[in-house]
Amino acid sequence: MFKLFFIVKNIYGDNVKSKHKKGFKIFILIIFFIFLLYFGLYYVYMNFIVVYPNSEYNTQALDSNFYSQSVEEVIEKSVSVSDMIEKVSESVVGISKLKNTSNSIFSNNFDSELGIGTGIIVSSNGYILSNSHVTGEKYSSCYITLSNGNTYDGKVVWSDTNLDLSICKINADSLTPVTFGDSSSVKAGEFVFAIGNPIGFEFQRTVTSGIISAINRTIKLEENDTVSYMTDLIQTDATINPGNSGGPLLLSNGNVIGINTVKITSAEGIGFAVPINVIKPVIDSFIKVGGFDEASLGILAYDSNVIPYLTTSSKNFTSGIYVAQISTTGPAASSTLREGDIINSIDGFSLTTMNDLRAYIYTKKPNDTVVLNISRGKITKDISITLSKK
Repeated sequence: MFKLFFIVKNIYGDNVKSKHKKGFKIFILIIFFIFLLYFGLYYVYMNFIVVYPNSEYNTQALDSNFYSQSVEEVIEKSVSVSDMIEKVSESVVGISKLKNTSNSIFSNNFDSELGIGTGIIVSSNGYILSNSHVTGEKYSSCYITLSNGNTYDGKVVWSDTNLDLSICKINADSLTPVTFGDSSSVKAGEFVFAIGNPIGFEFQRTVTSGIISAINRTIKLEENDTVSYMTDLIQTDATINPGNSGGPLLLSNGNVIGINTVKITSAEGIGFAVPINVIKPVIDSFIKVGGFDEASLGILAYDSNVIPYLTTSSKNFTSGIYVAQISTTGPAASSTLREGDIINSIDGFSLTTMNDLRAYIYTKKPNDTVVLNISRGKITKDISITLSKK
C-alpha cells in the first residue's frame, strides 16, 4: 500500500513540475515579445515620426534663404525681360499701305484701308523686314512708322510670296537693328515673346508671350481659288493677331528667331512664324552691297511634310526635296533633272526641308553652278545645273 502511494506521488509530482516548467517558458516568451514590440515601435517613432533639431542645422534659416533667393531670381528675371522687351521694341516698326488720317482704330474699313502690320529694323541704314502680305510685292510702296513716331516712305526692294517675307528700305540712318538668333537650334517648350500692332497703332508694340509649340510645321493655304503651302514654320501659342504680322518672335535673351506670319483662326493659341535663318543671306547681301541678285533653279519643290497633301507616287521618303514641277524657262529644264526626283543634297549639303534649299540658293549668284545629288527610284546620281537670275 505504501509502495503504491509512493509511485503515484512521484508520477503526480513530475507532471506538476513539467507543467510549471512549460508555463514559465511561455511567460518568458511573452515578456520577450512585449519588449521586442516596444523597442520596435520606439525605433519607428524616433526615426520616422519625430525629427529632433540638430545644432548643425537651422531649418528656419534655410527655408527663409531659399525663399528670398527665389523671389530675387523672379524679380531679376522679370526686370531682365522688361529691359529686353524695351530694347527690342525700339527696333519694331508699324507698317501701313496708306497714311492714317483717322484718329480712331474703330473707323470703317480700318484694316483694309491701312493694311496695318509690323516690321523690324535689320540694319542701321534703314532696311526693314516684314511679311510680303503686309508690305506688298517688290516695287510696292508703304509707310513705316518708327518707335519715336516718325513716319517714312518705304519701298519694297525684295519680296517672296512663298515665304511671305519682304524687305523694305527707308531713308534713315543711325537706327537700332535687332539681333538675330539661330532658328535651327530652337526646341519645343522654349519661352518666346511676340511684339506687334495687333489691331492698330493705338495698341502698337503689344507684347504677348508663350512657348514654342512645335517646329517644322506645314500649313495649307487656300486663297482666291489657289492652293499653296507654307513649310518649316515655327508654331507658337503666343497670341498672334493680324496686326502682329511681320513682327518678331523672340527668345528670352532678345534674339529674333522668327517673323510672325499667320494664325489659325479656327483655334486659339496656334500661330506661326517663319524661321529667321532662311532670310539671313538676303539681309546680309542688302547690308553689304545694297542689293540682292536672286538666283533660281527653276523648280517647284516640296519637302516630306507637304507630300501627304499631294497625290504623288513618292510618299515614302523622309528626307530630301521632292521635285513637283520644273519650269520650262528655268535652268533645270535643260538638265537631266525630272519631275518626281528626290534631291538629297546640294553641293554636298544634305537637304531635309525646303528652307534648307532656299537658304543655300540665297547664298549663290546667277550663273553659279550647283551639283544636285538626286534619287530616281533605285537610281542615285549627280546633276550639275547653272543657276539663272530670278
